[in-house]
Amino acid sequence: MLTHIIIAIILSIMTKKKLIRALDPVGLGKAADVIKVVGHPDRLKILEFLEDGEKTVGEIQDCLGLAQAIVSQHLAKMRGWDIVEARREGTHVYYRIIEQKVTHILDCIRHCDLAEV
Repeated sequence: MLTHIIIAIILSIMTKKKLIRALDPVGLGKAADVIKVVGHPDRLKILEFLEDGEKTVGEIQDCLGLAQAIVSQHLAKMRGWDIVEARREGTHVYYRIIEQKVTHILDCIRHCDLAEV
């Protein structure tokens, strides 16, 4: 559901502005895949928490009240799409956002007040 809302917003923005350049079909495919991956509410919460810097799985789990297994599954999926990356330090694994377009997606959601829909 949220993915459809994000896509609708992007399309709405695109139709109000003239396209400066033709969109590459490969780029569109990757964009759609990234939107699908981040379109899960828990993943959006995780990404929002990671916006201000890297965090451990435990910190994410504690802040969001999610089970460790769930957090790890979401992070693994996002790591597989190069949205986040992991860094091990001793027994802790730190995650951070590496796909900067994700912050634009989060900004768009906040700007459009989608969280209140």
